[in-house]
Amino acid sequence: MSNSNGDIAPPKVPCGSCPYRRDVPAGIWHPEEYAKLPEYDQETAYQPLGIFMCHQKDGCLCGGWLLTHDRDHLLALRIAGHRLDPSVWDYAPEVEVFDSGAAAAQHGLSGVNAPSEEAQRRIKGIERQRAGTA
Repeated sequence: MSNSNGDIAPPKVPCGSCPYRRDVPAGIWHPEEYAKLPEYDQETAYQPLGIFMCHQKDGCLCGGWLLTHDRDHLLALRIAGHRLDPSVWDYAPEVEVFDSGAAAAQHGLSGVNAPSEEAQRRIKGIERQRAGTA
C-alpha cells in the first residue's frame, strides 16, 4: 500500500494470513517463505537488505514484520527510509504476533507436511484470491 506521495506504507492491520500472526494456522505458506522470517532476527549488519512486503497486498509492507522486529534495528528500513510512509515508525495495531521471526517460522513449518483443516481452508482462499476468483 502506498500513500498519496507514493511512499510505502503498512496495512491497517497485518493481513489475515500473515506468517507472523499467532492466530494464523501453521503450514499455509511454502517452507521457503517461512525460511525468510528468521533472517531479520540477525544483528542489523547481517540482515537482508530488502524490505519485507505483504504476501497478500501488493505494494504494502508486511505489518507482522513491522510488529515483530525492532524497527530501529531493521537494516531494510534504514535503507528504504526516504521511501517509507511516516506511519511505519508508530505502527501498533493490536494484533498478537510472534516474538521473533524464528518463532514464527517454527510455528509455520510445523504444519507444512500436515496442514490442519483450517490451514487447508486458508490455502484455498489464498489460491482463489491469487487466481482472481475470491
